[in-house]
Amino acid sequence: MFKKKIDTQEKMVELITNRWSGRAFDEKKPVAHQHIISLLEAARWAPSCFGEEPWRYIVCDKTSNEAAWGKAFSCLVEGNQSWAANAPVLILALANTVFSHNKELNRWSQYDTGAASMSLCVQATSLDLMVHQMGGFSAEKAAELFSIPDQFTSMAIMAVGYQLPEDEITAEMMERESSERQRNPLAEQFFDGEWGRPIR
Repeated sequence: MFKKKIDTQEKMVELITNRWSGRAFDEKKPVAHQHIISLLEAARWAPSCFGEEPWRYIVCDKTSNEAAWGKAFSCLVEGNQSWAANAPVLILALANTVFSHNKELNRWSQYDTGAASMSLCVQATSLDLMVHQMGGFSAEKAAELFSIPDQFTSMAIMAVGYQLPEDEITAEMMERESSERQRNPLAEQFFDGEWGRPIR
């Protein structure tokens, strides 16, 4: 995966600066099972409210279970299907909305599942894998096809795989892949002691 320069106010860990959401997947290069397990272990050790671990992940590896991969792929919107078709692994991320210890609403479950997913993405970067998380999918269709219990909320489908060699990426795709990474200025969204007061 080629590196894309980002502008940061202070130095950061390289695994974070190197992580980005590519789309040019190499369909001919499968992801080793041990690497998939490595991604899941990273997610498993994320923090969660009450140690609840509300996340659930359904792994659909085209190499070992093409039928499951096809079900996940069919849930994606057309725009995502156009490039995710080349990703060898699709992972459905879900959040358990109910605490196991008291059966009450866990309003932190989506937050915690996001933390676990970020851990997965950072681990993927360490293995030179790309992860592209997608909100463009039908949660209703996913619930039906994978027989997901009602208390679980489908959060995202993640495409996982290796980047195509640069000389094999089409000009149209390369334009998207090589676009500059941008974020809002720190002061716009991070505040010092009170709402709206920019931290410097």
